[in-house]
Amino acid sequence: MRRVTRNLLVVIALVVVVLLALGALPSYLGSGEPYYLTAEPIETDETAADVSNVSDRRWPFLTSALTSDDGRSDPYRADSYGIKEWFTHTPFDEVDALTRQTPGAATGDGVRVRYEGTAYRVEVVQP
Repeated sequence: MRRVTRNLLVVIALVVVVLLALGALPSYLGSGEPYYLTAEPIETDETAADVSNVSDRRWPFLTSALTSDDGRSDPYRADSYGIKEWFTHTPFDEVDALTRQTPGAATGDGVRVRYEGTAYRVEVVQP
């Protein structure tokens, strides 16, 4: 094998390893207090995003908050440097997406949603 070819293969292998590490590393990054997506039932006739048919693969924090007993999603821990947000899905992404889909449902820090006929106020909180 020629030296140039061998060096090219080594560089390609290193790039693959780095990309795989960037895919796995964010799950290990995380410190400080966790963030939760909370879903609080409310009485309202105002505009709300219909989330009755959302997928738990696309909306993991929202579905876990809506189906949990305490109305709180699984925790999301941010990292100290802000790198994790570039590579992972966050509860902030879900609230932003719902706000973009139904702008009239936005409520300050959260969004109103309707799930199986019940209205909820969904927001990201840090205890």
